[in-house]
Amino acid sequence: MLPIAWLQLTREKTRLMTAIAGIAFADVLMFVQVGFQSALYASALGPHNSINGELVLVNSTYQTIFSMKGFSRRQLYRLRAIEGVEDVSPMYIGSADWKNPENGTSRVILAFGIDPVQPTLNLPEVRENLDRLTEIDRVLFDRASRPEYGAIETLFQQNPALEVEVNETRMRVVGFFTLGASFSAEGNFICSDLTFLRIFKNRDPEQIEVGVIHLESGVDIETAKQEIQKFITSDTKILTREEFANMERDYWANSTGIGFIFSLGVFVGFLVGLVIVYQILYSDVSDHLPEYATLKAMGYRDSYLLKVLIQEAIILAILGYLPGLGVSWWLYELTRTSTFLPIYMTVSRALNLLLITIIMCSISGAIAIRKLRDADPADVFN
Repeated sequence: MLPIAWLQLTREKTRLMTAIAGIAFADVLMFVQVGFQSALYASALGPHNSINGELVLVNSTYQTIFSMKGFSRRQLYRLRAIEGVEDVSPMYIGSADWKNPENGTSRVILAFGIDPVQPTLNLPEVRENLDRLTEIDRVLFDRASRPEYGAIETLFQQNPALEVEVNETRMRVVGFFTLGASFSAEGNFICSDLTFLRIFKNRDPEQIEVGVIHLESGVDIETAKQEIQKFITSDTKILTREEFANMERDYWANSTGIGFIFSLGVFVGFLVGLVIVYQILYSDVSDHLPEYATLKAMGYRDSYLLKVLIQEAIILAILGYLPGLGVSWWLYELTRTSTFLPIYMTVSRALNLLLITIIMCSISGAIAIRKLRDADPADVFN
């Protein structure tokens, strides 16, 4: 049966190339939408996945890390008395104005204020530079930030005493780390809690955004969470690190239009491919209706002809998928270089889209089988 399907497709070279181009376009559309959606979540969850602790205390109204309300750090320090809690660490988060040292333009940047003695972010380069953060007016800059903040790493190599202006306050860059830009924060920097309060002069030192809780070795996380729940007030809530990340993901997926838009884009790509393949197979069946009628006259059932169409659909799916994969891979590289978003082609994503492409083409083949009902053997011999 496979040679029949292949010969049917290759008989009209122009039609075959049109089908391949159409499927490739649909695959590229789906790959781009899925890639951007994944990059959105990965970039938004970067700080959450870097939390150096098992539990997190946040304001009860928490939805996203880029717009957080604070709570009293006294609540966090009270938790030290609970059995199983080894230590706690506060973290300040805020948006500041970063002045590009090259051209003087200002741009909003996300700032993290941490305790250098008990850091809340588990990033290797941050741990290596904690001693530098103990000095006032010292910051670590995210090298994966957008270039609009300036070529900070290059300038630092030329001048290790590089100074920048943040919220009209002079700061000295003393090192770098890698976290990455996101849809809401195009750049990041980390400083000590004391430096943070110098940058944000009007902030109440008692109000923190995140409290990180370190548990003793062997303590069950869920049990500790339930115990802590008894000691906190209604204006705060306790979360595991995974729950903290999931709430952020849910915010972008459900509380904004971004997640819906990307999902809609995948669906539209699927429909585009479905229509294109259906039109190709429908035209192919129409052109070869006498041949199909002859096969019916020879005793072949519709189920056999359906298998031929499905095989044509699968062949088209694979032939269209390969260039679509190649173009999408190139677009991922281009996008990552241009936007600094963590968009990568993964094996699981490639296999999932291949399966979706095969399903898409198979559905088109199943729909096109209706045309075979017009293949009447009696018409062939009239």
